[in-house]
Amino acid sequence: MAEEAKQETPAAAEVVVVEKADEVVAVEKAVEVEAEEKKVAEQEEEEEKKAEEAEEAAGGDEAAVIEGTGSRSSSPPRSPPASLTFPAAAASTGQGGGAGQGGGTQGRRGPRAEEPKAEAEAEAEAAATEEPKTEEPKAEAPAQEEPKTEEPAKEEEPKAAAAAAAAEEPKAEAAAEEAKPAEPETEEKTVVVTEDEGTSKTVEAIEETVVVAAPAAAAEAEAAAPKEELIWGVPLTGDDERTDTVLLKFLRAREFKVKEAMAMLKAAVLWRKRFGIDAVLAADLGLPELENVVFYRGADREGHPVCYNVYGEFQDKDLYEKAFGDEEKRERFLKWRIQLLERGILDQLDFSPSGICSMVQVTDLKNSPPMLGKHRTVTRQALALLQDNYPEFIAKKIFINVPWWYIAANKMVSPFLTQRTKSKIIFCTAAKSAETLFRYIAPEQVPVQFGGLYKEDDTEFSTSDAVTELPIKPSSKETVEIPATENSTVVWELRVLGWEVSYGAEFTPDAEGGYTVIVQKTRKVPANEEPIMKGSFKVGEPGKIVLTVDNAASKKKKQLLYRFKVKSSSESA
Repeated sequence: MAEEAKQETPAAAEVVVVEKADEVVAVEKAVEVEAEEKKVAEQEEEEEKKAEEAEEAAGGDEAAVIEGTGSRSSSPPRSPPASLTFPAAAASTGQGGGAGQGGGTQGRRGPRAEEPKAEAEAEAEAAATEEPKTEEPKAEAPAQEEPKTEEPAKEEEPKAAAAAAAAEEPKAEAAAEEAKPAEPETEEKTVVVTEDEGTSKTVEAIEETVVVAAPAAAAEAEAAAPKEELIWGVPLTGDDERTDTVLLKFLRAREFKVKEAMAMLKAAVLWRKRFGIDAVLAADLGLPELENVVFYRGADREGHPVCYNVYGEFQDKDLYEKAFGDEEKRERFLKWRIQLLERGILDQLDFSPSGICSMVQVTDLKNSPPMLGKHRTVTRQALALLQDNYPEFIAKKIFINVPWWYIAANKMVSPFLTQRTKSKIIFCTAAKSAETLFRYIAPEQVPVQFGGLYKEDDTEFSTSDAVTELPIKPSSKETVEIPATENSTVVWELRVLGWEVSYGAEFTPDAEGGYTVIVQKTRKVPANEEPIMKGSFKVGEPGKIVLTVDNAASKKKKQLLYRFKVKSSSESA
């Protein structure tokens, strides 16, 4: 039996259950047949009782015969012995009881009683030998209650059948366990095992499968999930409000053509990885000499940071060779330029919707090296990188001290530029450079070398002290009056672009009859003198400081810049 079960599939357990159900059905049929037999016997007993009552008057010899039958005994029924728990024993007991009843009455009902019993036994044997069906048994069949009979012997027959079925269950389970494959699947376990213990094993197996698969699935999901891509510290996807600002830059650079803008963005991201932007930002490129070539200084009137490019510094031959002497040096210069730009973007730009996300570029072409020098290749390469990977980062591009031939060349290229690009580029000659800068950048933000009043080592004034601009017409004189209170100190500074004018300062008291004090004797200031004139005066009585600028000897309009402070005696001390 065990060897056959090993060769069978797990479906053998279903066959065993089906066989159990068929045996129970056969036993139930046998019980029904015996119940019919009992009814017939009761009818015959009633007829016999009538006959006995008629014969009671004749004598009591028949009483012993009546008491000898188990079905008519007046004593309480006795429980059958243990040997009667099997269906076969129960059947033989019933036959024996019928044979023990002698007399003509038993002879009349004997054949009819034995015929149903023979049919029940034949049906039980046919059910046992019948080929098992593959259909799943009904869940209610094993749990169905068996009918009860009045006689003890009849009542024990279904119990005997149930005991036999219970005895067969361990064997069927053992055969099913042997028939399982070495590594059964979860579905097979669920079909074969039906008891509580088997169900718990199945649940444990499923949990093990889930636990083992979960880490692998998590690892695959993590590997498949794209990493967050940052550009200038801003994620390219997600709910960050700065993301839209960055993406809008690429769209504008490609005139809102989505496919071209996306291609530009992908190319920029790939270039940043190839170029190694993170490594470049952290590198020490060791070029302190170039601090005066490219630098950030102040902001324009709209708040954009201003970056100055002073190519005239390369007139120093030693500096030029350090920057462009060979291929390695040129490559280092390019990395240094990109590093400076990236740091400026991270430190000074804000990509929020209301922030400043572009800058002003001022390029000074005064005394710049010729375009056919060693720097030509790296300059073109840097220009291409800036155009391809840094879109819409220029609010204005102002070229100052531009030679005439550069302006002529630009006019030839201008028709090929978009209107948006042309609106950002401004060219101006040396005579108009400062005036042009002041249209976009306040004089207190412009370094002295470009016509403004900003100095790094200034202890009196800063970029928060506003500068006043005043035009001086040809052959005219302008005066500036600074009110002064008693016991105060007045500090001022002024600059005339191009100078070649006369300048003087004096203090005039408010009281009548007071004496005027000459602070600065009037004199003509040449263009090559100190660009900024400073002065101060300690006031002992209320009055005013009068600054005089005389442009009588010049036929050109001049630009006057000045600012002042009135400090109390405690502040000046």
